Amino acid sequence: MSYATEDNITDLAADRWGTAHDPRLAEVMTALVRHLHDFAREVRLTEDEWLAGMRWLTEVGRISDDKREEFILASDVLGLSMLVVQMNNRFGPGATPATVLGPFHIDGSPAAPYGWDMSEGIAGTPFFVTGTVRSVSGEPLAGAVLDVWQADADGAYEAQLEVDEARLRAKYRAREDGTYCIRSIVPLGYAIPMDGPVGDLIARTDISYFRPSHIHFLLEEDGYERLVTHLFAEGTDHLEDDVVFGTKAELVTPFVHHEPGPAPDGTTVDVPFVTAHYDFVLQPTPA
Repeated sequence: MSYATEDNITDLAADRWGTAHDPRLAEVMTALVRHLHDFAREVRLTEDEWLAGMRWLTEVGRISDDKREEFILASDVLGLSMLVVQMNNRFGPGATPATVLGPFHIDGSPAAPYGWDMSEGIAGTPFFVTGTVRSVSGEPLAGAVLDVWQADADGAYEAQLEVDEARLRAKYRAREDGTYCIRSIVPLGYAIPMDGPVGDLIARTDISYFRPSHIHFLLEEDGYERLVTHLFAEGTDHLEDDVVFGTKAELVTPFVHHEPGPAPDGTTVDVPFVTAHYDFVLQPTPA
């Protein structure tokens, strides 16, 4: 029997976790043990620092609930979320790139017809997003689902508010020719939540805690890879220092300002409004 020493404890712990019944779990856990031990050795982690880290993780868990995903936020600001996204969504040329899901997606958004206003009753500048959903070969994808969500004109998501109904989120479907039309309000760039343990840690650095103006999309269609992505407003602040590393050049889109008049959904808008146009291109799933 080998008792633990500073020299052998990493091997002992890795060997124990290598007994996991699932081979992938054994691979992940033994690698995690080795990297964690290497980190502790590299920075010569003190007991006080270790305890502070454990307390920080406890607070991340304590503040999390079915609407607030503080662990996802922690992963986002560390760049881990975007790294995992990029490793697992290596789409081919021409396909729309993926980016982070973020901590504010809510399942079960209501179905919405073409041009439906998902911002009804919410103050803000009218905003229309139009385009097509198609495959990399150019085929329009009729019926593709576009799950859409965004922050309001104050930078707040439904998940951050005490509301009892869907707010600034909906599921649209592409028409027979692949076209779609979403009506909402112009989203505001915003600060990530700074009232929790992640914000407390960020506040001790010079890291910008802002995200650029954007709107979220999750697209699904049978036979194609699921796509989680954003559209970012061209020229908005924080495109290059997005706190969650989510900006991609291919997703930066002109938000065009218009005077009152005909809108893309066929209605007439009596106040200034904004439009964006983007064609989503989905990658087929491997045969």
